[in-house]
Amino acid sequence: MKYDEDYKNAEYIEGAADFPPRWMAQAEAFRAGLGARAQMGVRYGDSDRQKFDMFQPTGVSRGTMIFVHGGYWKAFDKSVWSHLAEGALAKGWAVAMPSYDLCPDVRIADITRQIAAAVTEIGNRTFGKLALAGHSAGGHLVARMMDPLVLPADVRGRIGSVVPISPVADLMPLLETHMNEVLHLDAAEAQAESPVNMSPPHGVNVTVWVGGDERPAFLEQAESLSRAWGAKKVVAEGKHHFDVIEALSDPESDMIKALLG
Repeated sequence: MKYDEDYKNAEYIEGAADFPPRWMAQAEAFRAGLGARAQMGVRYGDSDRQKFDMFQPTGVSRGTMIFVHGGYWKAFDKSVWSHLAEGALAKGWAVAMPSYDLCPDVRIADITRQIAAAVTEIGNRTFGKLALAGHSAGGHLVARMMDPLVLPADVRGRIGSVVPISPVADLMPLLETHMNEVLHLDAAEAQAESPVNMSPPHGVNVTVWVGGDERPAFLEQAESLSRAWGAKKVVAEGKHHFDVIEALSDPESDMIKALLG
């Protein structure tokens, strides 16, 4: 279909097949190293996937960073990304990572509501500031949390920063991809669920992040969101769609600085 090639990532990344098993191994080793500081499978909703993992820093946390994974709303879960908590933990922040139900079992609008429920439950269990980061479809989902109707006002008011990483901010092109056979998007939902159509958020530091070596469609998506919201955009030169998220594991990275200040 018209935009199939635009949204294929693995086919344009050398060694792409090696990334998921590497991520899973790193995540498992990271969790094992945390011991009692890792709380696994905290429920926030009714289904088996509506759970989050919580990682605690040493000492009293300075706030909580929430990371929402990608996978085009149809793949992966929280267990693949635990190691990306390393940067925030080293800075004294707690980290929460939710899973969510996947398409085609649910629609994207349902996933938005699930992530809102997860953020709310995480907020209810923590104190201090919240910072949101999400990758790809997860970038879409954390951006959707900036809709004033999505989160309770008290939780929304605690969010100080949001970093959508390689976000899908305009869902309309996905209507003309084969993946829509799984997503089941229609024009009305694509319009309503596209962050580029939202009013720019106020009182939150937003930094849109994208790899310089990503597919042109993702560079355009990042530019569209940055422009629509008047938000800062960072193009990480030499990074593609899979390795752009590695900066979250580095406490001294510019991404962590943008996210946590």
